[in-house]
Amino acid sequence: MVNAAAYTAVDQAESEPDLADAVNWHGAGAAAAAAARLSVPIIHLSTDYVFAGDLDRPYREDDPTGPIGAYGRSKLLGEMAVAAAAPNHAILRTAWIYSPFATNFVKTMLRLAGTRDILNVVADQCGSPTSAMDIADAILSVCSNLLERPNESLRGVFHMAATGYTTWAGFAEAIFAASAASGGPCAAVRPIFSSAYPTPANSRLDCTKLRVMHGIALPDWHQSTTTCVTRLLREWRREYNA
Repeated sequence: MVNAAAYTAVDQAESEPDLADAVNWHGAGAAAAAAARLSVPIIHLSTDYVFAGDLDRPYREDDPTGPIGAYGRSKLLGEMAVAAAAPNHAILRTAWIYSPFATNFVKTMLRLAGTRDILNVVADQCGSPTSAMDIADAILSVCSNLLERPNESLRGVFHMAATGYTTWAGFAEAIFAASAASGGPCAAVRPIFSSAYPTPANSRLDCTKLRVMHGIALPDWHQSTTTCVTRLLREWRREYNA
């Protein structure tokens, strides 16, 4: 069983903590309990928001947690609920997810670049832009490992993010570079400092454990960003021409 369901409105969770808890905590626990009753492993998606974001190096799985907002607290409680209900689990913490679908940073930047020449983008938060497509492929590999091998080392908490780190401003610049190379919209990036709101300044995750135990390493974030941007531009042109 793969549980990717989540309440992900980080800022809104501050005014809807009960709803965030219902989905991210109690819902996750219910899914894990169902997996345990069915005697199947469960893979649960979690987040870098379980950390305070103030460490001066990438976070390892055994580093102390300390969420600074309602969203992060609900996700941490969800991790604990999953672990308690289903020993046969793999909890995968990831960060800065984007894809060709739904609303995300890549699509927002491309949309804004169509109407603005300069965009203000936060430059004092660091993380690994991670493609949902890469996450999906990696989850399938984790599934196979859990089903085929009873090793205890394959269970537990793992960090799963793209290779390499950048800032939101650096991510935006890479998006526009990939877009310009394909004849798409682009804009200049003006780096700015973030305001005080519950977002970790350091979202870097050390993914060594996932690579060593499961043999999985996600691609470099530059590569997957270019793939996503190229696909989006192709689909938008096809839709426009239709």
